[in-house]
Amino acid sequence: MKKTTFIKGVLLAAVLCMVSAACSKEQTIKIGFSIPLTGDSPKVGEGAKFSGELIKNAINEAGGFEVNGKKYKLNFVYVDNELKPESAVQAGLRLIEQDKVLAIVGPCGSGRAIPGGQVANENRTPMVSPWATNPAVTLDRPYVFRACILDPVQAPAAVKFVQNEFPSITQAAILYNIEDDYSKGLAGYFRDNWEKAGGTVTNFESFGQKDQDFAVQLTRIINSGAELMYLPDYYNHVSLIVSQAKDLGWGDKPVLGSDSWGSADLWSLSKGLVKGYFFTTHYAAAGAVGSTKAFIDAYKAAYGYVPDDVAALTYDSVNIILEAIRSAGITGDLAKDREAIKNAIAAMKDFPGITGTMTFDANGDPAKPAVVVRVNDAGEFEYVASL
Repeated sequence: MKKTTFIKGVLLAAVLCMVSAACSKEQTIKIGFSIPLTGDSPKVGEGAKFSGELIKNAINEAGGFEVNGKKYKLNFVYVDNELKPESAVQAGLRLIEQDKVLAIVGPCGSGRAIPGGQVANENRTPMVSPWATNPAVTLDRPYVFRACILDPVQAPAAVKFVQNEFPSITQAAILYNIEDDYSKGLAGYFRDNWEKAGGTVTNFESFGQKDQDFAVQLTRIINSGAELMYLPDYYNHVSLIVSQAKDLGWGDKPVLGSDSWGSADLWSLSKGLVKGYFFTTHYAAAGAVGSTKAFIDAYKAAYGYVPDDVAALTYDSVNIILEAIRSAGITGDLAKDREAIKNAIAAMKDFPGITGTMTFDANGDPAKPAVVVRVNDAGEFEYVASL
């Protein structure tokens, strides 16, 4: 009799445990992040994670995220892709198969987002990349979206800006990272648009991911008579290139960059040598108003510095996914919910992001202008133009 009672008690406990686990699962919305927390550009991953935490903490502290009258706690899973393509593949597989997330934020950067997007699409899991501008990221991948402008938008905008700001300049040199799809692709787009506009590319120089010395390439550029240098490179490389260019005699000639400059570490790593230079990007922190300013103020209060474009675009990416979940609802069937979230993002119209209003086209790309900013004397990225 006692043995029977014991067995019944064990079975009851097991059932209660399973019910409790199921209820716990139902009450949680799990979203994955594939971001570079280590590697050559850890500030990219830091900004993405901090924005995620800002949203998660605010919603959870307010009681959770409401879907169809029911509150869910947010559970964000951060996986380090090390800024490597192969690691981005493994991060995506882990988030999809092991962590069983509803959707993925990231990877940031085209070199990781292209293979990461293939994994997400093949496994029918919605993915929103905050900061990957190569067209191949979303092309023919219905489950993959992005919150940023594309290189075919950014490059002609950069060329147009030079024509407007420096109309006498016709000779440009380009120095890019041949091992990074983003840098290589954007360099080609700029070259083609510059030449189409009537300019001359004096040098189309490249370097490797681990390179630290750019003297050979920069000497050729300086000796060529180039009047402008275009650097579609990550902030860590830019800091080294600009310093070495100054030492080799580049002087006060303008330097133009791309959105990969937009790190909070750019100023300190370059020791302020980027002052007065311009780059194309997604939003301008200096002088921001409305919801964009509210985000900047909250981020700065939490983490002690002004958020870069990666952080701002991640903030938009997370909110795009959450809005899609609110619209699609949650059934508890992971495959069906992933499909519904994908469809909800694709159908989204005029999403009010802090980096601009977004409606997604057939490729999952938002129609947004490129923003040009200038690095001012205080190291802030101040708005110059939208193109």
